[in-house]
Amino acid sequence: MGVITPVGNDVDTFWQSLISGRSGVGPITHFDTTGYRTKIAGEVKDFDPEDHFDKREIRRLDPFSQFFLVAGRQALAQAKIAFAPEDADNERAGVMVGAGFGGMGTFIDEVALMLDRGPDRVSPTGIPKIIANMAAGLASIENNLLGPVSCVVTACSASANAIGDAAELIRRGAADVMLAGGSEAAITTYGVAGFNQSRALSVRNDEPARASRPFDAERDGFVMGEGGGALVLEDRDRALGRGAEIIGEIVGYGMSADAYHITLPRPGGTGAARAMKAAMTDAALKPSDISYINAHGTSTEANDATETAAIKIAFGDEAYRVPVSSTKSMTGHILGGAGAVEAIVSLLALNQGVLPPTINQETSDPECDLDYVPNEARRFSGEYAMSNSFGFGGHNVALVVGSASVAGAESA
Repeated sequence: MGVITPVGNDVDTFWQSLISGRSGVGPITHFDTTGYRTKIAGEVKDFDPEDHFDKREIRRLDPFSQFFLVAGRQALAQAKIAFAPEDADNERAGVMVGAGFGGMGTFIDEVALMLDRGPDRVSPTGIPKIIANMAAGLASIENNLLGPVSCVVTACSASANAIGDAAELIRRGAADVMLAGGSEAAITTYGVAGFNQSRALSVRNDEPARASRPFDAERDGFVMGEGGGALVLEDRDRALGRGAEIIGEIVGYGMSADAYHITLPRPGGTGAARAMKAAMTDAALKPSDISYINAHGTSTEANDATETAAIKIAFGDEAYRVPVSSTKSMTGHILGGAGAVEAIVSLLALNQGVLPPTINQETSDPECDLDYVPNEARRFSGEYAMSNSFGFGGHNVALVVGSASVAGAESA
């Protein structure tokens, strides 16, 4: 696994930040926020591209690609997987990346340059920097991955889809190894302005660390984040055969559509509940088998109430037993990269026996009445966790992951 996030640029730092309840939200530094209603975000910190790429590469890489490439390097290094160009089995290894926007910052800069100085002054590498599939393409080039390579663009569910789709490619025998995940770098002038106009962002500018407050009655919108996450998925027999350290298993993948509205979830949560049920069915598990839910939990009025209702539909009486937390309370919403980062959180929670909290839980909301692991991490034990991701357009995705002990069991 590998991560670049507002609360840490490696898995260990990231995890320690989460279980200590540390927020990565602060004043926006990427641009001048004069005139913007929202002036805060979860920016990636202490990430210097020159630590990872040469100057020529940096000019050709939008930050969203940089984030995924570095997270992917971390994941491949931990997995002890490397393919040389001449390897016979690199045709069985691929990449699946999710992104909501792709190179939004590059697009804004290139259009501004064209309007200011004319069409002949735009960069010849501008288009490759912008397109959303480029992180996947670059990762395949860098790592000699010649198998299935693709990109999922399903808004905020994109990288959860990417993980599920990558697992399915392995299940059906089309690949043995997949580098999967997603990234986003949309804390830009237009990104913030656009979400402001839709009244989706928090404007708690004077208290940035308290602005993202999923399931709290005083929530006033989500906080934009940036970064990425990557996982190495591998056929179980291949992993065991080479003595790999197995972190966990992708055991269930469910999808559904709200078919209701371009930005709002279907009231009542029936669409999201169908994705959760589908993931449990795929995993051959019951609600009582799930020990933790990492919620989509955006801190918006509509999502949090709807997701709570969906959990009640999908889990029935078990909804009040299973702990639910939203780590977006600390990272902000990484948009297309959120699903990958939160799948990693779910695996870490299972293997470390600790639930990360939902911070900023201060005022109860009658519509949000589940156990959201308020404010402090909690010890627990369990073998299966669910990670929810929902996106504009009505995309609903649920992943069920199993712990290392599950993945290593003979019956797995």
